[in-house]
Amino acid sequence: MSETERERPLLQASEERAYEETEKVLIVGIDEEEDADYNDELGGNSPKFSWKKLWLFTGPGFLMSIAFLDPGNLESDLQAGAIAGYSLIWLLMWATAIGLLIQLLSARLGVATGRHLAELCREEYPTWARMVLWIMAEIALIGADIQEVIGSAIAIKILSNGFVPLWAGVVITALDCFIFLFLENYGIRKLEAVFAILIATMALAFAWMFGQTKPSGTELLVGALVPKLSSRTIKQAVGIVGCIIMPHNVFLHSALVQSREVDPKKRFRVKEALKYYSIESTGALAVSFIINVFVTTVFAKSFYGTDIAETIGLANAGQYLQDKYGGGFFPILYIWAIGVLAAGQSSTITGTYAGQFIMGGFLNLKMKKWVRALITRSCAIIPTMIVALVFDSSDSLLDELNEWLNVLQSVQIPFAVIPLLCLVSNEQIMGSFKIQPLVQTISWIVAALVIAINGYLMVDFFSGAARSLVLLVPVIMFAVAYVSFVLYLISRGLTYTPWQLVASKKETQRDDDE
Repeated sequence: MSETERERPLLQASEERAYEETEKVLIVGIDEEEDADYNDELGGNSPKFSWKKLWLFTGPGFLMSIAFLDPGNLESDLQAGAIAGYSLIWLLMWATAIGLLIQLLSARLGVATGRHLAELCREEYPTWARMVLWIMAEIALIGADIQEVIGSAIAIKILSNGFVPLWAGVVITALDCFIFLFLENYGIRKLEAVFAILIATMALAFAWMFGQTKPSGTELLVGALVPKLSSRTIKQAVGIVGCIIMPHNVFLHSALVQSREVDPKKRFRVKEALKYYSIESTGALAVSFIINVFVTTVFAKSFYGTDIAETIGLANAGQYLQDKYGGGFFPILYIWAIGVLAAGQSSTITGTYAGQFIMGGFLNLKMKKWVRALITRSCAIIPTMIVALVFDSSDSLLDELNEWLNVLQSVQIPFAVIPLLCLVSNEQIMGSFKIQPLVQTISWIVAALVIAINGYLMVDFFSGAARSLVLLVPVIMFAVAYVSFVLYLISRGLTYTPWQLVASKKETQRDDDE
């Protein structure tokens, strides 16, 4: 055994882990005799499909899917419907499929290596690069959290008939980290059950609105099957794609899949876990797609082609719906607010969860979960409180802020997606679960497409903002530094020699000498 291999277990024992062994969900398995029968490396058959096992693996994908349903996505959906009608539903469908591909790669990384993306980035990159990646991930998380917390605060303000101001709604939402800590003490399955209830609440609220407004089924079907894009709707199209890939969600999913007890040394067990996670994640994102379609079609039916279509945002959407459809026994304004509140609360809790994995993985911090959650939540709540106090009086300012935050997310996407693709393509890290050349090619094309679309959003945004020489110079400097670091990440993935390869070479050389 090489010196590197002997030291590795000691290093692993002292490192931060996504879940302790006692926290993991035990998958109903088979005894050692059946293990040998099922071991595909020995020529046996893979385990048969089991609904019970699928149920036990169900959970991480639905937590991941919440990022596809956060208030930022809902605002993108309603604006796409109001401005573009039903014409961008096809893009929403394909954007969700792209998101599924990225998330499946993230899950694959976590299951096959037993480590999540932030941990592997800590090992792969030199100190300066991983610190940049960590800072970028934290900035992306804070930007997403501001949108989510503000969305919850807007919903609370509506449900209280304006009695609770925006800043107070932020404080109430901030307390969710303590709810998260409380629930986590009772086990991951209890926490997943709460998220299932919140997703069901969103689905029921927006389905009720769909039934109330009665969008056209024919136009919905045409919009899903016939690609259509115009210069007038390009901004909404970019917004749809930009909201689907959330940088912190890529880190999150690679950690969530480790909540199940899967032995990475048993190849057939890893294959089994990947099979069930693929089914579960596909089902979860199918549900999220349907919910997003509900929102898009409601606003397409209600406001497409009207004079107010361009002015609708998350803050005033409920009131516009109320003005159009009136009150009734269940006023649509409050149904809308309930759906937004469920979206905001669920996404802020997953944001807290993601923040713990990101900080712990990049920095290898060994600290109590409540301390780390408090730090993570404080980093997001303080700027959100400032936003709430400054922007409370103006819906238009909130919409402008949301545009800035969408750009912020767009800037961060390469810093999660590129390391992910480099890692899952590396045989020394993934072993036999390295993605195949065809999947690599498709994944890199998809990543390049997403980065290019978000690059368009950034260029369009900054070209309008940087109209003076004073602003143009720093924008150019930022662009050069940004592109240089992205190219560095790509080149690093192509040339990186991990510790496993070094150890293997040493061992081979020693055998040759003997």
